[in-house]
Amino acid sequence: MPAKRVALFATCLADIFMPEVPESVVRLLRRAGVQVEFPGGQTCCGQPAYNSGFAPEARRLADNFVRVFESYEYVISPSGSCASTVRLYYPELYAADPRRQEQVKALAGRVYEFSEFFVGVLGLEDVGARMKGRATYHPPCHMSRELGIVSQPRRMLRAVQGLELVEMERADLCCGFGGSFAVRMPEISVAIGDEKLEHVAATAADYLVSCDGGCLMHMNGRLQRLGRPAPRPVHLAQLLWEGVSGR
Repeated sequence: MPAKRVALFATCLADIFMPEVPESVVRLLRRAGVQVEFPGGQTCCGQPAYNSGFAPEARRLADNFVRVFESYEYVISPSGSCASTVRLYYPELYAADPRRQEQVKALAGRVYEFSEFFVGVLGLEDVGARMKGRATYHPPCHMSRELGIVSQPRRMLRAVQGLELVEMERADLCCGFGGSFAVRMPEISVAIGDEKLEHVAATAADYLVSCDGGCLMHMNGRLQRLGRPAPRPVHLAQLLWEGVSGR
């Protein structure tokens, strides 16, 4: 195992609304032989503040992120959007401070999304999961468009014994969440989400899998509002751990 000190960055949404996701990440990492730690001083990455134009507030959160995680060789996150914030936008926050910017860039290059780390660093697609049913995959916008992480989650899903991966039409479409966009423009957010769910429904999938808590919360909320009991929205890491543990 190339990693010496690996830290989990749980993210706000996962920590508050879906703690089973970071728990699954830790269990899968340990099963793969990775010694992972959870630094208690971690907070929000600052993405909501940054996206809303509050750069000083975002910079304070970025300062804390660097303080907490700079000693680790790898930082693993179950959220493509949070990983994207650190890797792409943290350097912009320090454009006026080149020395600090280089420090931030050094850490940003060691931040990985969950599936990206497993496939790209560990070289591990098959984690030993078994699960019956059909799954379709929703690629989060930040993760696929900004980080270029497209094939890795699908490769891990295809490796699950007994699970059929069914591609939905226009899988690249946004789910409509977009963070604060869903609050500022709820009508548009709902319309985008409902269009997405029509493509999901056409797959007759049992599981709607994604790698970002915001997407899953948004789509799950619309499914409940529409009175649709299926498919079950679930994070990739959680589905894999359930397949490994037999739960």
